[in-house]
Amino acid sequence: MSKLIVGLGNPGLQYAWTRHNLGFLVLETLGKKHKAKGHDSVSNHGIVSKVVVNDVACSLLMPLTFMNNSGLSVKKLVDRTGFALEDILVVCDDLSLSFGKLRLRTEGSAGGHNGLKSIIKDLGTNQFSRLRMGIDSPKNTNETVDYVLSNFTPAEKKVLPDFINHALDCVTCWVTEGAQVAMNKFN
Repeated sequence: MSKLIVGLGNPGLQYAWTRHNLGFLVLETLGKKHKAKGHDSVSNHGIVSKVVVNDVACSLLMPLTFMNNSGLSVKKLVDRTGFALEDILVVCDDLSLSFGKLRLRTEGSAGGHNGLKSIIKDLGTNQFSRLRMGIDSPKNTNETVDYVLSNFTPAEKKVLPDFINHALDCVTCWVTEGAQVAMNKFN
């Protein structure tokens, strides 16, 4: 049984180190750790790669559709490959969690996250796992777009590798031990 791990972000160097690209950063780190070979997939509107995590085959998807249309990429790959909903994990940022906190769920609303909203709409369900990574929220809610598209602060950059590795531990647990065990350990 294989798994699909989706990292949400925006394509382009100007977004590479922004808060909204945490999903991409986690997948890039996971790919490097497991020596993934990735390729742009026109048919999937994203970068797709394969890795093996503790004897479990995993496909990694980084949609290149920009955040608000992530569902298009996920739906194309799921339709083509037949991944079961319980074998899908989406990794993304979350404004409602403090920086460095993780929250894993097996279902739920988009919680205002446009990438999740797009995936829920295109898959026609919210019954897939999502790992939300806290990025804090701006003091002024009118600045949300600028905030998520801004780079990490120097203090955040200092602890970012540990935060990403903590998320990787959660992803690995989800892959090898299941969602319930991962939720018990990391929430």
